[in-house]
Amino acid sequence: MFKQTYLASAVFMALTSHALYAADAEVADEPTKTAAEQQTTQQKAAEDENMEVIQVVGIRSSLNKSVNLKRQNVQVVDAIVAEDVGKFPDNNVVEALQRVTGVQVTDRASGEVNTVSIRGLTDVTTTVNGRQIFTSTGREVAIADVPAALLGSVEVFKTRSSSQVGSGIAGQIDIRTHRPFDFDGSKVSFAAKGVYSDQPDKTDPAFSGLISNRWDTGIGEIGALLNVSYIRTNYNDQSVAPGASLPYSAETGVEIDDDYWTRGLAHGLDTTYGATTNDGTGVPYLLMRDAVFQNTNSGERERPALNLSLQWAPNDTSEYLFEAFYNGYRNDNANAMLFSNVNSPANWDQVVADGIELYDGTNVVKSRTSYDVGGFSSADHSHNETDSYVFALGGKWELGDVTLKSELVYQTSTYKSQFFAMRGVANNDSRKFYGVDIDYNDSHGGVPGWSYLDAPSTAIDESDITQLALWKTAELYDSGAKDEGDSIAWTFDGDYYLDWGIFTKMKFGGRYEDRGAKHSLYDGGSMVNYTPYTDLDPDMFTTVSGFFEGRGDVPTDWVLPSGNYLSSHRSEIEAMYSADPELLAMYKNFDITEKSYALYIQSDFETDLFGKRLDGQIGFRYEHSKADMNFWERKKFDPEPAEGPKYYLDPSSGDNSSSKLMPSLMVRYWLTDDLVARLAYSETIRRPAFGDFSTAIGYTEDLTELGFGQASSGNPNLKPTTSKNYDFSLEYYFGTGSSVYGTYFRRDIDGFVFSSSRMISREVDGETRNYILSQPANTSNGKLTGYEVGTIYFPENLPSFLDGLGTQLSATFLDSEQDIPEFDTNSGDQIGTTTRELFGVSKSSYSAVLIYDRDVFSTRLSYTWRDKFLNSYDAGSFAMPRGIYRKPEQSLDFQMSYNVTDDFVVTFDATNILDDIYQEYYEDSTLFNRTNNIYTRTYSLGVRYSF
Repeated sequence: MFKQTYLASAVFMALTSHALYAADAEVADEPTKTAAEQQTTQQKAAEDENMEVIQVVGIRSSLNKSVNLKRQNVQVVDAIVAEDVGKFPDNNVVEALQRVTGVQVTDRASGEVNTVSIRGLTDVTTTVNGRQIFTSTGREVAIADVPAALLGSVEVFKTRSSSQVGSGIAGQIDIRTHRPFDFDGSKVSFAAKGVYSDQPDKTDPAFSGLISNRWDTGIGEIGALLNVSYIRTNYNDQSVAPGASLPYSAETGVEIDDDYWTRGLAHGLDTTYGATTNDGTGVPYLLMRDAVFQNTNSGERERPALNLSLQWAPNDTSEYLFEAFYNGYRNDNANAMLFSNVNSPANWDQVVADGIELYDGTNVVKSRTSYDVGGFSSADHSHNETDSYVFALGGKWELGDVTLKSELVYQTSTYKSQFFAMRGVANNDSRKFYGVDIDYNDSHGGVPGWSYLDAPSTAIDESDITQLALWKTAELYDSGAKDEGDSIAWTFDGDYYLDWGIFTKMKFGGRYEDRGAKHSLYDGGSMVNYTPYTDLDPDMFTTVSGFFEGRGDVPTDWVLPSGNYLSSHRSEIEAMYSADPELLAMYKNFDITEKSYALYIQSDFETDLFGKRLDGQIGFRYEHSKADMNFWERKKFDPEPAEGPKYYLDPSSGDNSSSKLMPSLMVRYWLTDDLVARLAYSETIRRPAFGDFSTAIGYTEDLTELGFGQASSGNPNLKPTTSKNYDFSLEYYFGTGSSVYGTYFRRDIDGFVFSSSRMISREVDGETRNYILSQPANTSNGKLTGYEVGTIYFPENLPSFLDGLGTQLSATFLDSEQDIPEFDTNSGDQIGTTTRELFGVSKSSYSAVLIYDRDVFSTRLSYTWRDKFLNSYDAGSFAMPRGIYRKPEQSLDFQMSYNVTDDFVVTFDATNILDDIYQEYYEDSTLFNRTNNIYTRTYSLGVRYSF
């Protein structure tokens, strides 16, 4: 780990070496320039070419700037640009990106969408002001953690020049914050919103403020800017799902031992009615779900952020910058779950008599009763927090035909998490319920229906699960982790203006980084205590009410411990369970130091071809990294000592290195002044996550009566995933800020990381227990091809009352494939390969935005839709089929602003207006439905004042 005591030395290095300034040179050559400076450059260029420049405001102004950025850049790039301070056009950066052509967003939860993919690929590198930043031990930063109020622009690079970082096979998203030299003089802006979320029925604040000024002094021009933001969000997500599908004897209802079938088949077993096992015995089987469960996640999240920027230009040929950036994250979440095993073979004759409903022509069970069932309620509380800091010191020097730039960046980021959960089971000797009536796919809509049955032989009504007397405590789970990451990086860049034939400018530079990543954790394991709820503090319990808003025939009310009570009485609960203090002591799991460097050289060129201008860039980038790794696995002494500690840390170590030369070529051909063709070739990489290197094995005991637990470990020999990228685009610019464009692209990807699986065993308290061990390896390759089309159009010469009406339309069409290995879970041997689409890739997606922007009033209605897609693979230990698909997803959002005065603006926003149920399924949406989720709608009313 890089030690913070070196920070003073780092600052001294920055002052004596060369450090990177705020903005780059021409926008056509330097995509890292700020949005405000790019707009100024473009307007000057337009004036020089006698082009008409029309100044507009509002949403149309923002779109005009993004169109100009796309037009002037050599690369294939899209952008979202704020028209003014605090006027980034969305509450959330991720939600704004879903309207960018080729960008899809998913994983809506906790009141917002969270995951961004570019052309279906989620490996996106995020930079802030051109700097590669990260969270704790990760390679990336969550875009949603950067508040929109701090931003001036967001640029989406779908191709990559040699001067940019090589990571991110999907692309790069560069987030630009404001700087004092972006403004002519002083600038002050304050904004406040009240955001109402319907499911938690709460209103939360969102504040931001910016103060900036610049001064002419005796030592040159000086600028200072401070931008702060605070957002609080309450949320409540609800989900209901049936479990995985497994084979059961059609005659007895007993689960068929996996000696007679292959566990974890990618596409599952034969679903034909009357199908039998293929082991020679010919046992007829039924495919039934092993469980049904539901949960509600409620919580409160906070995101504070701050950006400080100081600029100094002592003369016309030099400029210096100091910048500090902080973003924080706090999340307290209480989860309430109700789970039932519904695969019991008990009273099978009665089950048959009750009636087993199959889907027509299949052996797949749709509904049945299940008697003598296991199950539980579970309450948990988790706390997560992040604090990340970035400090940068840099400068730029113009020395005739040479411009030198350099920067020194120090980062530190810490992530902490705590998890505390208690289960409750039936308050009887068997800890089981009398029975459950289950329809795995009620009304074929994907939402299951289920309810507990009342036992006729008992006085208590077992169908009423809100009664404290029906429950007693069971397992307790207590765990936590701390991730720490830090880095010092030094970059230098040079621009040399040439007159070598067609070559006009050479760019060269390099980057060195010393990165540390450390992971510590504790895991108290599964502690058991059986105490009737009626014998405990009544304040400990809560009742879930009105679950799933009546959208499914599922239990709407049940009693369980309060997750918030558990958290606030943690020490008392641990004492009640006689928790082992050794197991609750934090220990180091891995400590990795990675040193990396990159060198690049590229040149701009320009010539005529058939009387038309042809320009572009050609370059090479070389990257090398080497990681020194130390790992520790906690083990129990065998035999256990009579006195002293029962556990020890078993150390191991290793190293990992990789090198890659990445060429790039960007060609732009001006067919006319308004018609541009682009051709690009580049190579990119994705380095493995630090946690994927670890050799230590983590164990999770059997929680759902599978007969084996889960285990996971890393692989110190992982190599980067690499991609060769091809792009061809054609763009036509017309009118004022209007354009239409299309792009064809291809990605050839080698070395996807995918997990192998095999059965292992270990001794636990004198008992041999089995586990399915998963380990990552570079075992998959893939290919992605597709095309995207889009337009931004503001018609001219409309009637005056329609002036300002416009549209933003885009569509993306993708075709993909990847080779996914299949493993025998007993031996770990690869037994085959399945070829299917890439994870996260929809074949088609669309975005349509209707805009009306006139005078003091701006409004926008945005609709996005994406086709179904393969989201991930479920665990091969129990799931069949394994592929988890998501049904088509859509979203409708609305934004409106009204300028009361030139300085005072009122805004209204609404998100997730359609309030859909987001659904998943295994392979076949009718036979094998999976999760059903409902998320919060938000409505916000805000004001903004700037001068």
